[in-house]
Amino acid sequence: MKILVPIKRVIDPYVNIRVKSDNTGVETDNVKMSMNPFCEIAVEESIRLKEAGKAEEIVVVSIGNQSCQETIRTALAMGVDRGIHVLTDQSIEPLSIAKILAKIIDEEKAGLVISGKQAIDGDNNQTGQMLAALTDMPQGTFASKIEIEDDKIQVTREIDGGLQTIKLNMPAIITTDLRLNEPRYASLPNIMKAKKKPIDQKTPDDYGIDVSPRLKTLKVVEPPKREAGIKVENISELVEKLKNEAGVIWPHYFISNIQMAKFVIRV
Repeated sequence: MKILVPIKRVIDPYVNIRVKSDNTGVETDNVKMSMNPFCEIAVEESIRLKEAGKAEEIVVVSIGNQSCQETIRTALAMGVDRGIHVLTDQSIEPLSIAKILAKIIDEEKAGLVISGKQAIDGDNNQTGQMLAALTDMPQGTFASKIEIEDDKIQVTREIDGGLQTIKLNMPAIITTDLRLNEPRYASLPNIMKAKKKPIDQKTPDDYGIDVSPRLKTLKVVEPPKREAGIKVENISELVEKLKNEAGVIWPHYFISNIQMAKFVIRV
């Protein structure tokens, strides 16, 4: 079985984000970049499946400018077999990404697609679901555990009410959550080996996909700075501020009974 893993190059999650002075976007010049954390988890899970004998080959795909090659090399150093770089200087939207990936899945005959559930720069959480719709493949989103049994894959999903376990026919599309695994660090020997692993270079035109943006960003601004907290003299003042300034809707028995409010706050 061949596993396909889409990965994205984003601003490092530990870097402070700065908005451009003209409010057209986020500052990326001279800013540390890295692989999207959810993509790292997807790469790690694919490697673990290969180590367990469930896969024969892992292929990563990255869509973007020339600097994406560095991100692909990082995945190759972790243990991936080869990479595909779809070169474009356009800002790619989720639907265009999904269309390109659908073509690559068909070309590579991938038996399983593992992607991060979202990228930390856009937080769209759309590509995996769009890809499943375009390819008519079953999907397991927000995966915290994956088990392959013959031609089926069992996925434990994180949902609002707890956990949900589903079984999918393969080929399938999985999007990973944070608790699926802990990504490994690339060893020095593997970093050296990664330099010799192949990276195929493509363009959106090779797949017949128009990646022209359909959305226009009007303005990017920083969120308002958090105001300092205040100290209150007594419980009555606290209740008054929570009700009238913070907009908290208190049950009538909290508002009318200050002693009950004191008890709740002490607990």
